[in-house]
Amino acid sequence: MKLTHFKDGNPEMVDVSAKAVTERIAQAESFVHFPAAAWKTLEENGFTTKKGALLHTASLAGVMGAKKTADLIPLCHPLPLTSCKLDFEILDHQIRVICTTKTTGQTGVEMEALTGANVAALTIYDMCKALSHDIRITDLQLVQKSGGKKDFKR
Repeated sequence: MKLTHFKDGNPEMVDVSAKAVTERIAQAESFVHFPAAAWKTLEENGFTTKKGALLHTASLAGVMGAKKTADLIPLCHPLPLTSCKLDFEILDHQIRVICTTKTTGQTGVEMEALTGANVAALTIYDMCKALSHDIRITDLQLVQKSGGKKDFKR
């Protein structure tokens, strides 16, 4: 297997000009885990904190993060996202963050989905850290992607 972002031992942005323009879709997830007391407080307050509506704010932050991926990851191509959607699943003492990104282009949107899921999770942490510093963000991973050379589904 060959790494694509190195040439002669130096980092290099991949030239995608010869690739076909296709619809690219990616989905990533992360999990935010809460201690029992913090979770109870969140539930009692309808998942609203002093900083505002938790999931609404995290959704906006995730979209903003996905749009800024090329500014954060040095070798990522700047992509015009055609869609970025954040979903949240309330589980037992945890929130599953799901970020789905789309574009029509010559390279995939996996990094944008991963960044969006991560920034949304970080925003949840930031908005809830007054309740506990024992909140954990775990299992950031690509769930699926399609539209490039090969599709992937976990």
